[in-house]
Amino acid sequence: NYSTSYLFTSGPFQNAGFKAAYAFSDKVSLMAGIFNDNWNTYTANARTTEDGVEGEVSTFGAQLMVAPVTGWSAYVNFLTGPYSGTIIDLTTAYQITDAFKLGLNAADFSKPHDMGGYQGIALYPQFAVSSAVTLGLRGEYFKTKSYTFDDGQGEVEFASENVKAITVTANIKAGPLTFIPEVRVDSWNTEIFSKKNGDPTKSASQFVLAAVYAF
Repeated sequence: NYSTSYLFTSGPFQNAGFKAAYAFSDKVSLMAGIFNDNWNTYTANARTTEDGVEGEVSTFGAQLMVAPVTGWSAYVNFLTGPYSGTIIDLTTAYQITDAFKLGLNAADFSKPHDMGGYQGIALYPQFAVSSAVTLGLRGEYFKTKSYTFDDGQGEVEFASENVKAITVTANIKAGPLTFIPEVRVDSWNTEIFSKKNGDPTKSASQFVLAAVYAF
């Protein structure tokens, strides 16, 4: 897909730190490490000590990879830290036939102190029509977790919200060029989008055409 999922844009995709990996076999490997607790940045959270303010590497992370059969791989990712929270993420894909591939991404994230988070799942069927044309679909369900916050004047409740998103993408190769037309429809349970006239609405659709040149 050309656009990104809610799961991808909400979760961590880079953390600075130290890690080590060990391959038990070509089918099983494990990575573990310690990282800063600011997702997608290279700045660690600050903590106050007797010597002043210092950066803190306070997140533990691990990734288990299993490849039980040819064409099937699965990655279970885990991150937990006192500032960002705890996330468990599963990413798996299976090349069922030469033309058909099925992928899955699921995650559960909880912020510290029961301050919300999110859950979601996305399914990725992909079919190769020919060596030059591939069609893919992403069906995603994503929801935020409800929580209660005390703002000093009383408790404020934040309700859970959810979205269903369908994305259809094609990859069309023409020599060094790849054209990527995509149609996407998002539908929330609350009026999170705006119409052209400014009125709120629960759903939105979009079309994009991208061209990528490889050299």
